[in-house]
Amino acid sequence: MDWINVTLLALLALGVVGNNSTVSIAVGILLLLRLVSLERVFPFFEQYGLHVGIIVLTIGILTPLASGKIKPESIYQLFIHWQSLLAVLIGVFVAYLAGRGTTLMSENPLIVTGLLLGTIIGVTFFRGVAVGPLIAAGILAFILQFVPR
Repeated sequence: MDWINVTLLALLALGVVGNNSTVSIAVGILLLLRLVSLERVFPFFEQYGLHVGIIVLTIGILTPLASGKIKPESIYQLFIHWQSLLAVLIGVFVAYLAGRGTTLMSENPLIVTGLLLGTIIGVTFFRGVAVGPLIAAGILAFILQFVPR
């Protein structure tokens, strides 16, 4: 067995031990693809996986609006309460960070490795959610803009 499969098995074990189905399923699918020699789909996942994932995540977020669970009156309420206004501002800032993070991740593969490891640790041991690499990359890009090169 090669080191990549061993690494994936270790990540699968972390997902199982940490009782995190997201990591377990993702790693299990990648391991299965490797074991049945379907590595040819990896370039597709590398190129489009992040965008497809963001689309699916956005669909999940917008579904209550589309299904009618969020009423137009609720949107009006956004501009009345300070917590809602703060949520809008933080949403704008996080979207900005995620955009910066996407750029940083595409330009520096070494950083991606560190972000992924940190995300897996956060998901497995701290009950985090696997959208962390994008936001983490954005925060890192934000910090790096102030560091002289």
